[in-house]
Amino acid sequence: MCEVFHKFIMGLRDFLKEYFLGFWDYETPKVMVVKNRTLGVIYRSVQFLVITYFIWYVFMSQKAYQESETRPESSVYTRMTGIAVHGEDILDTVEYARPPEGGDVISAILRREVTYDQRQGTCAEYFKVPRANCTKDSDCVRGEVDFDGHGRRTGRCVKYYNHTFKTCEIQTWCPVEEYAVVREPALVEAINFTVFIRNSIHFPRFKVLRGNIKDASNKRNMHKYLSRCHYDEEKEPYCPNFRLGYIAEKARENFSELCRTGGVIGVFINWRCNLDLDPSHCKPTYSFRRLDVRKDLDNSGYYYRFAKYYSKEGVESRTLIKAYGIRLDVIVHGHAGKFSPIPTIISTVTAMTSVGICTVICDWIMLTFIDKNEVYSDRKFDEVNKKPRVPIPTELSFITTFGSNHSDLSEGVPL
Repeated sequence: MCEVFHKFIMGLRDFLKEYFLGFWDYETPKVMVVKNRTLGVIYRSVQFLVITYFIWYVFMSQKAYQESETRPESSVYTRMTGIAVHGEDILDTVEYARPPEGGDVISAILRREVTYDQRQGTCAEYFKVPRANCTKDSDCVRGEVDFDGHGRRTGRCVKYYNHTFKTCEIQTWCPVEEYAVVREPALVEAINFTVFIRNSIHFPRFKVLRGNIKDASNKRNMHKYLSRCHYDEEKEPYCPNFRLGYIAEKARENFSELCRTGGVIGVFINWRCNLDLDPSHCKPTYSFRRLDVRKDLDNSGYYYRFAKYYSKEGVESRTLIKAYGIRLDVIVHGHAGKFSPIPTIISTVTAMTSVGICTVICDWIMLTFIDKNEVYSDRKFDEVNKKPRVPIPTELSFITTFGSNHSDLSEGVPL
Protein backbone atom coordinates (compact mmCIF):
# COMPACT_ATOMS: atom_id res chain seq x y z
CA MET A 1 0.00 0.00 0.00
CA CYS A 2 2.84 2.38 0.87
CA GLU A 3 4.61 1.56 -2.38
CA VAL A 4 1.54 2.44 -4.45
CA PHE A 5 1.13 5.72 -2.59
CA HIS A 6 4.83 6.49 -3.08
CA LYS A 7 4.55 5.93 -6.85
CA PHE A 8 1.48 8.17 -6.99
CA ILE A 9 3.30 10.97 -5.19
CA MET A 10 6.35 10.65 -7.44
CA GLY A 11 4.21 10.62 -10.59
CA LEU A 12 2.29 13.69 -9.42
CA ARG A 13 5.57 15.48 -8.68
CA ASP A 14 6.96 14.67 -12.13
CA PHE A 15 3.74 15.88 -13.76
CA LEU A 16 3.76 19.18 -11.89
CA LYS A 17 7.45 19.64 -12.63
CA GLU A 18 6.98 19.01 -16.34
CA TYR A 19 3.92 21.29 -16.45
CA PHE A 20 5.80 24.07 -14.64
CA LEU A 21 8.81 23.84 -16.96
CA GLY A 22 6.61 23.60 -20.05
CA PHE A 23 4.69 26.70 -18.97
CA TRP A 24 7.76 28.80 -19.80
CA ASP A 25 8.22 27.36 -23.31
CA TYR A 26 7.77 29.66 -26.28
CA GLU A 27 5.47 28.58 -29.12
CA THR A 28 5.58 30.00 -32.61
CA PRO A 29 3.46 29.13 -35.65
CA LYS A 30 5.07 27.26 -38.48
CA VAL A 31 4.86 28.80 -41.95
CA MET A 32 3.94 26.31 -44.68
CA VAL A 33 3.35 27.33 -48.28
CA VAL A 34 0.81 25.11 -50.05
CA LYS A 35 0.82 25.66 -53.79
CA ASN A 36 -2.73 24.57 -54.48
CA ARG A 37 -4.73 26.84 -56.74
CA THR A 38 -8.16 25.78 -55.41
CA LEU A 39 -7.13 26.29 -51.81
CA GLY A 40 -5.59 29.65 -52.66
CA VAL A 41 -8.77 30.89 -54.35
CA ILE A 42 -10.86 29.85 -51.32
CA TYR A 43 -8.42 31.57 -48.94
CA ARG A 44 -8.40 34.88 -50.82
CA SER A 45 -12.20 34.78 -51.33
CA VAL A 46 -12.87 34.32 -47.62
CA GLN A 47 -10.38 37.08 -46.84
CA PHE A 48 -12.16 39.40 -49.28
CA LEU A 49 -15.58 38.66 -47.78
CA VAL A 50 -14.40 39.25 -44.20
CA ILE A 51 -12.61 42.51 -45.05
CA THR A 52 -15.57 43.74 -47.14
CA TYR A 53 -17.98 42.96 -44.31
CA PHE A 54 -16.02 44.99 -41.78
CA ILE A 55 -15.29 47.93 -44.09
CA TRP A 56 -18.74 48.28 -45.66
CA TYR A 57 -21.15 47.07 -42.97
CA VAL A 58 -19.37 47.46 -39.62
CA PHE A 59 -17.51 50.71 -40.25
CA MET A 60 -19.49 52.50 -42.98
CA SER A 61 -23.06 51.33 -42.33
CA GLN A 62 -23.09 50.72 -38.56
CA LYS A 63 -20.39 53.32 -37.84
CA ALA A 64 -18.67 51.10 -35.30
CA TYR A 65 -16.00 53.78 -34.82
CA GLN A 66 -18.52 55.99 -33.01
CA GLU A 67 -19.66 56.22 -29.43
CA SER A 68 -23.48 56.16 -29.51
CA GLU A 69 -26.46 57.21 -27.41
CA THR A 70 -29.86 55.60 -27.97
CA ARG A 71 -31.94 56.89 -25.03
CA PRO A 72 -32.29 60.64 -25.45
CA GLU A 73 -34.54 62.98 -23.49
CA SER A 74 -37.57 64.09 -25.49
CA SER A 75 -40.52 66.46 -25.15
CA VAL A 76 -43.64 66.55 -27.35
CA TYR A 77 -46.36 69.19 -27.59
CA THR A 78 -49.33 68.92 -29.97
CA ARG A 79 -52.13 71.25 -31.00
CA MET A 80 -54.94 70.82 -33.53
CA THR A 81 -56.42 73.62 -35.61
CA GLY A 82 -59.28 73.87 -38.09
CA ILE A 83 -62.91 74.93 -38.44
CA ALA A 84 -65.75 72.67 -39.59
CA VAL A 85 -69.37 73.36 -40.55
CA HIS A 86 -71.76 70.79 -39.10
CA GLY A 87 -75.31 71.55 -40.19
CA GLU A 88 -76.01 75.02 -38.87
CA ASP A 89 -73.27 74.77 -36.22
CA ILE A 90 -69.65 75.87 -36.49
CA LEU A 91 -67.25 73.51 -34.73
CA ASP A 92 -63.85 74.65 -33.52
CA THR A 93 -61.03 72.82 -31.74
CA VAL A 94 -62.83 72.91 -28.38
CA GLU A 95 -65.59 70.75 -29.89
CA TYR A 96 -63.58 68.05 -31.58
CA ALA A 97 -59.99 68.04 -30.19
CA ARG A 98 -59.09 65.88 -27.17
CA PRO A 99 -57.25 66.62 -24.96
CA PRO A 100 -57.24 70.40 -25.43
CA GLU A 101 -53.87 70.94 -23.71
CA GLY A 102 -51.90 68.74 -26.10
CA GLY A 103 -49.21 66.16 -25.36
CA ASP A 104 -47.80 63.08 -27.07
CA VAL A 105 -51.38 61.81 -27.64
CA ILE A 106 -54.12 63.84 -29.33
CA SER A 107 -57.39 62.87 -30.99
CA ALA A 108 -59.99 64.45 -33.25
CA ILE A 109 -63.68 63.54 -33.36
CA LEU A 110 -64.71 62.48 -36.87
CA ARG A 111 -68.24 61.19 -36.23
CA ARG A 112 -70.72 61.27 -33.35
CA GLU A 113 -73.62 59.16 -32.14
CA VAL A 114 -75.76 61.28 -29.78
CA THR A 115 -78.42 60.27 -27.25
CA TYR A 116 -80.35 63.37 -26.18
CA ASP A 117 -82.23 64.14 -22.96
CA GLN A 118 -81.34 61.17 -20.82
CA ARG A 119 -82.66 61.25 -17.24
CA GLN A 120 -82.38 59.00 -14.22
CA GLY A 121 -85.42 56.75 -14.09
CA THR A 122 -86.79 53.35 -15.13
CA CYS A 123 -87.14 52.02 -18.68
CA ALA A 124 -86.93 48.84 -20.72
CA GLU A 125 -83.53 47.14 -21.09
CA TYR A 126 -82.02 46.82 -24.56
CA PHE A 127 -83.34 43.59 -26.10
CA LYS A 128 -79.91 42.33 -27.24
CA VAL A 129 -78.58 42.22 -23.68
CA PRO A 130 -78.34 38.57 -22.48
CA ARG A 131 -81.45 37.39 -20.56
CA ALA A 132 -83.13 40.78 -21.04
CA ASN A 133 -86.16 39.41 -22.94
CA CYS A 134 -89.04 38.26 -20.80
CA THR A 135 -92.75 37.35 -20.83
CA LYS A 136 -93.63 37.75 -17.12
CA ASP A 137 -92.24 39.52 -14.04
CA SER A 138 -90.77 36.31 -12.61
CA ASP A 139 -88.29 36.25 -15.51
CA CYS A 140 -86.64 39.38 -14.09
CA VAL A 141 -84.76 39.17 -10.77
CA ARG A 142 -85.23 42.31 -8.70
CA GLY A 143 -81.94 44.05 -7.78
CA GLU A 144 -79.87 42.04 -10.26
CA VAL A 145 -77.14 44.00 -12.10
CA ASP A 146 -75.99 42.68 -15.46
CA PHE A 147 -72.60 44.16 -16.28
CA ASP A 148 -73.31 43.62 -19.99
CA GLY A 149 -76.46 45.71 -19.64
CA HIS A 150 -77.26 49.27 -18.65
CA GLY A 151 -78.49 49.23 -15.05
CA ARG A 152 -80.21 47.49 -12.11
CA ARG A 153 -83.35 45.43 -12.70
CA THR A 154 -86.55 46.35 -10.92
CA GLY A 155 -88.20 42.93 -11.17
CA ARG A 156 -90.84 44.02 -13.69
CA CYS A 157 -91.33 42.83 -17.28
CA VAL A 158 -92.40 45.77 -19.42
CA LYS A 159 -93.10 46.55 -23.06
CA TYR A 160 -90.00 47.47 -25.06
CA TYR A 161 -90.85 51.09 -25.91
CA ASN A 162 -93.06 51.11 -29.05
CA HIS A 163 -92.62 47.41 -29.84
CA THR A 164 -94.84 44.45 -29.02
CA PHE A 165 -92.26 42.27 -27.22
CA LYS A 166 -91.13 42.81 -23.65
CA THR A 167 -87.83 43.16 -21.77
CA CYS A 168 -86.91 43.53 -18.12
CA GLU A 169 -87.25 46.98 -16.65
CA ILE A 170 -84.06 48.63 -15.31
CA GLN A 171 -83.12 51.67 -13.29
CA THR A 172 -80.65 53.76 -15.29
CA TRP A 173 -80.27 56.81 -17.54
CA CYS A 174 -83.31 56.61 -19.78
CA PRO A 175 -83.90 56.05 -22.62
CA VAL A 176 -81.07 53.57 -23.22
CA GLU A 177 -78.46 54.54 -25.80
CA GLU A 178 -79.10 51.80 -28.37
CA TYR A 179 -82.78 52.71 -28.66
CA ALA A 180 -82.63 56.52 -28.78
CA VAL A 181 -79.25 57.14 -30.43
CA VAL A 182 -79.01 59.60 -33.33
CA ARG A 183 -76.17 58.92 -35.73
CA GLU A 184 -74.75 62.10 -37.18
CA PRO A 185 -72.93 62.30 -40.54
CA ALA A 186 -69.15 62.22 -40.58
CA LEU A 187 -67.11 65.38 -40.27
CA VAL A 188 -65.64 65.27 -43.79
CA GLU A 189 -63.92 68.66 -43.34
CA ALA A 190 -61.64 66.98 -40.80
CA ILE A 191 -59.43 65.78 -43.65
CA ASN A 192 -58.01 69.33 -43.76
CA PHE A 193 -57.54 69.71 -40.00
CA THR A 194 -53.94 70.52 -39.11
CA VAL A 195 -51.93 68.96 -36.29
CA PHE A 196 -49.03 71.00 -34.94
CA ILE A 197 -46.31 68.72 -33.48
CA ARG A 198 -43.40 70.33 -31.64
CA ASN A 199 -40.61 67.98 -30.60
CA SER A 200 -37.40 68.76 -28.74
CA ILE A 201 -34.74 66.13 -28.21
CA HIS A 202 -31.63 66.22 -26.03
CA PHE A 203 -28.60 63.94 -26.17
CA PRO A 204 -27.04 64.53 -22.73
CA ARG A 205 -23.89 62.52 -23.43
CA PHE A 206 -22.94 64.85 -26.29
CA LYS A 207 -24.72 67.94 -24.89
CA VAL A 208 -26.71 68.43 -28.11
CA LEU A 209 -30.24 69.86 -28.13
CA ARG A 210 -32.27 69.83 -31.34
CA GLY A 211 -35.84 70.66 -32.36
CA ASN A 212 -38.05 69.85 -35.32
CA ILE A 213 -38.92 73.51 -36.04
CA LYS A 214 -36.89 75.60 -38.45
CA ASP A 215 -34.92 78.43 -36.86
CA ALA A 216 -35.97 81.94 -37.83
CA SER A 217 -34.31 85.33 -37.44
CA ASN A 218 -37.14 86.70 -35.27
CA LYS A 219 -40.48 85.69 -33.76
CA ARG A 220 -42.53 87.50 -36.39
CA ASN A 221 -40.93 85.56 -39.23
CA MET A 222 -41.33 82.35 -37.25
CA HIS A 223 -45.05 82.95 -36.68
CA LYS A 224 -45.59 83.78 -40.36
CA TYR A 225 -43.75 80.64 -41.44
CA LEU A 226 -45.65 78.32 -39.07
CA SER A 227 -49.04 79.77 -40.05
CA ARG A 228 -48.53 79.02 -43.76
CA CYS A 229 -46.34 75.94 -44.09
CA HIS A 230 -47.38 72.28 -44.31
CA TYR A 231 -44.94 69.42 -43.89
CA ASP A 232 -43.35 68.02 -47.02
CA GLU A 233 -40.53 65.49 -46.85
CA GLU A 234 -38.48 67.26 -49.51
CA LYS A 235 -39.68 70.89 -49.61
CA GLU A 236 -40.59 71.56 -45.97
CA PRO A 237 -38.80 69.02 -43.71
CA TYR A 238 -38.75 71.49 -40.79
CA CYS A 239 -42.45 72.40 -40.88
CA PRO A 240 -44.31 70.81 -37.91
CA ASN A 241 -47.83 71.14 -39.38
CA PHE A 242 -49.44 67.90 -40.64
CA ARG A 243 -52.84 67.56 -42.32
CA LEU A 244 -54.94 64.66 -41.07
CA GLY A 245 -55.50 63.63 -44.67
CA TYR A 246 -51.73 63.52 -45.26
CA ILE A 247 -51.21 61.39 -42.15
CA ALA A 248 -53.92 58.92 -43.19
CA GLU A 249 -52.49 58.72 -46.71
CA LYS A 250 -48.95 58.00 -45.47
CA ALA A 251 -50.34 55.36 -43.10
CA ARG A 252 -52.11 53.77 -46.11
CA GLU A 253 -55.54 54.28 -44.60
CA ASN A 254 -58.83 55.35 -46.19
CA PHE A 255 -59.98 58.52 -44.46
CA SER A 256 -63.67 57.76 -45.08
CA GLU A 257 -63.23 54.40 -43.33
CA LEU A 258 -61.50 56.13 -40.41
CA CYS A 259 -64.52 58.45 -40.12
CA ARG A 260 -66.80 55.42 -39.84
CA THR A 261 -64.86 53.27 -37.34
CA GLY A 262 -62.13 55.51 -35.98
CA GLY A 263 -58.52 54.40 -35.63
CA VAL A 264 -55.19 54.85 -33.87
CA ILE A 265 -52.21 56.00 -35.94
CA GLY A 266 -48.65 56.23 -34.70
CA VAL A 267 -46.57 59.24 -35.69
CA PHE A 268 -42.95 58.12 -35.44
CA ILE A 269 -40.29 60.83 -35.20
CA ASN A 270 -36.86 59.34 -35.88
CA TRP A 271 -33.64 61.17 -35.10
CA ARG A 272 -30.45 59.61 -36.46
CA CYS A 273 -27.66 62.10 -35.88
CA ASN A 274 -24.06 61.82 -37.02
CA LEU A 275 -22.41 64.32 -34.69
CA ASP A 276 -19.09 64.09 -36.52
CA LEU A 277 -20.83 66.60 -38.77
CA ASP A 278 -22.30 69.93 -37.70
CA PRO A 279 -25.41 69.50 -35.44
CA SER A 280 -27.44 71.40 -38.06
CA HIS A 281 -27.37 68.21 -40.17
CA CYS A 282 -29.31 66.42 -37.42
CA LYS A 283 -32.84 66.41 -38.87
CA PRO A 284 -35.91 64.34 -37.97
CA THR A 285 -37.67 61.94 -40.30
CA TYR A 286 -41.34 61.01 -39.95
CA SER A 287 -43.22 57.79 -40.56
CA PHE A 288 -46.86 56.86 -39.98
CA ARG A 289 -48.48 53.50 -39.23
CA ARG A 290 -51.87 52.20 -38.06
CA LEU A 291 -51.50 50.85 -34.51
CA ASP A 292 -54.85 49.29 -33.59
CA VAL A 293 -55.57 45.72 -34.68
CA ARG A 294 -58.02 45.51 -37.56
CA LYS A 295 -58.37 41.73 -37.75
CA ASP A 296 -60.93 41.75 -34.94
CA LEU A 297 -63.59 43.97 -36.50
CA ASP A 298 -65.70 44.10 -33.31
CA ASN A 299 -62.88 45.64 -31.28
CA SER A 300 -61.03 47.59 -33.97
CA GLY A 301 -61.21 51.32 -34.43
CA TYR A 302 -61.23 54.07 -31.82
CA TYR A 303 -64.13 55.62 -29.95
CA TYR A 304 -65.02 56.91 -26.50
CA ARG A 305 -68.05 58.28 -24.66
CA PHE A 306 -68.61 61.48 -22.75
CA ALA A 307 -71.65 63.40 -21.56
CA LYS A 308 -72.80 67.01 -21.31
CA TYR A 309 -74.91 67.59 -18.21
CA TYR A 310 -77.57 70.24 -17.75
CA SER A 311 -80.77 70.95 -15.84
CA LYS A 312 -84.09 70.74 -17.67
CA GLU A 313 -87.31 71.63 -15.85
CA GLY A 314 -85.44 71.25 -12.57
CA VAL A 315 -84.33 67.70 -13.39
CA GLU A 316 -80.71 66.75 -14.02
CA SER A 317 -80.35 65.62 -17.62
CA ARG A 318 -77.53 64.78 -19.95
CA THR A 319 -76.63 64.34 -23.61
CA LEU A 320 -74.57 61.20 -24.13
CA ILE A 321 -72.06 61.34 -27.01
CA LYS A 322 -70.26 58.36 -28.48
CA ALA A 323 -67.39 59.85 -30.47
CA TYR A 324 -65.51 58.03 -33.23
CA GLY A 325 -62.20 59.64 -34.07
CA ILE A 326 -58.60 59.40 -35.12
CA ARG A 327 -56.05 59.24 -32.31
CA LEU A 328 -52.43 60.16 -32.93
CA ASP A 329 -49.72 58.66 -30.73
CA VAL A 330 -46.45 60.55 -31.19
CA ILE A 331 -43.50 58.19 -30.60
CA VAL A 332 -39.95 59.53 -30.63
CA HIS A 333 -36.83 57.45 -31.37
CA GLY A 334 -33.34 58.90 -31.19
CA HIS A 335 -29.81 57.71 -32.00
CA ALA A 336 -26.70 59.85 -32.01
CA GLY A 337 -23.10 58.86 -32.66
CA LYS A 338 -19.74 60.58 -32.50
CA PHE A 339 -16.17 59.43 -33.17
CA SER A 340 -14.40 57.89 -30.19
CA PRO A 341 -10.99 56.15 -30.11
CA ILE A 342 -12.12 53.32 -27.82
CA PRO A 343 -14.81 51.77 -30.08
CA THR A 344 -12.54 52.44 -33.07
CA ILE A 345 -9.71 50.39 -31.51
CA ILE A 346 -12.07 47.61 -30.44
CA SER A 347 -13.66 47.35 -33.89
CA THR A 348 -10.28 47.44 -35.65
CA VAL A 349 -8.83 44.69 -33.44
CA THR A 350 -11.98 42.61 -33.96
CA ALA A 351 -11.64 43.02 -37.72
CA MET A 352 -7.96 42.01 -37.72
CA THR A 353 -8.69 39.03 -35.50
CA SER A 354 -11.60 37.92 -37.66
CA VAL A 355 -9.31 37.70 -40.68
CA GLY A 356 -7.71 34.73 -38.91
CA ILE A 357 -10.86 32.71 -39.57
CA CYS A 358 -9.69 32.41 -43.18
CA THR A 359 -6.69 30.30 -42.07
CA VAL A 360 -8.88 28.09 -39.87
CA ILE A 361 -11.33 27.41 -42.73
CA CYS A 362 -8.58 26.67 -45.26
CA ASP A 363 -6.68 24.41 -42.80
CA TRP A 364 -9.87 22.43 -42.24
CA ILE A 365 -10.48 22.10 -46.00
CA MET A 366 -6.87 21.14 -46.62
CA LEU A 367 -6.66 18.48 -43.90
CA THR A 368 -10.18 17.10 -44.46
CA PHE A 369 -10.65 17.04 -48.23
CA ILE A 370 -7.23 17.49 -49.86
CA ASP A 371 -4.73 15.73 -47.55
CA LYS A 372 -5.85 12.17 -48.26
CA ASN A 373 -2.33 10.70 -47.96
CA GLU A 374 -1.53 12.80 -44.84
CA VAL A 375 1.34 14.52 -46.61
CA TYR A 376 0.27 17.99 -45.47
CA SER A 377 -0.47 16.91 -41.89
CA ASP A 378 3.02 15.41 -41.53
CA ARG A 379 4.53 18.79 -42.29
CA LYS A 380 2.00 20.88 -40.42
CA PHE A 381 2.21 19.03 -37.12
CA ASP A 382 5.71 18.19 -35.82
CA GLU A 383 6.34 16.14 -32.72
CA VAL A 384 9.57 17.34 -31.13
CA ASN A 385 11.31 14.99 -28.68
CA LYS A 386 14.21 15.72 -26.36
CA LYS A 387 16.42 13.35 -28.32
CA PRO A 388 17.06 14.37 -31.90
CA ARG A 389 15.84 11.92 -34.49
CA VAL A 390 17.07 11.15 -37.97
CA PRO A 391 15.03 13.14 -40.49
CA ILE A 392 12.79 11.05 -42.67
CA PRO A 393 13.38 11.73 -46.34
CA THR A 394 10.25 12.70 -48.28
CA GLU A 395 9.44 14.00 -51.69
CA LEU A 396 8.82 17.49 -50.22
CA SER A 397 11.32 20.10 -51.26
CA PHE A 398 12.65 22.79 -48.93
CA ILE A 399 12.92 26.40 -49.96
CA THR A 400 15.64 28.20 -48.08
CA THR A 401 15.66 31.94 -47.88
CA PHE A 402 17.92 34.30 -46.02
CA GLY A 403 16.83 34.37 -42.38
CA SER A 404 13.92 31.83 -42.61
CA ASN A 405 13.09 28.21 -43.43
CA HIS A 406 9.61 27.11 -44.47
CA SER A 407 8.03 24.22 -46.31
CA ASP A 408 6.77 24.57 -49.87
CA LEU A 409 4.08 22.04 -50.75
CA SER A 410 3.25 22.05 -54.43
CA GLU A 411 0.53 20.37 -56.33
CA GLY A 412 3.07 17.94 -57.72
CA VAL A 413 3.16 16.00 -54.48
CA PRO A 414 1.60 12.57 -55.06
CA LEU A 415 -1.48 12.21 -52.89
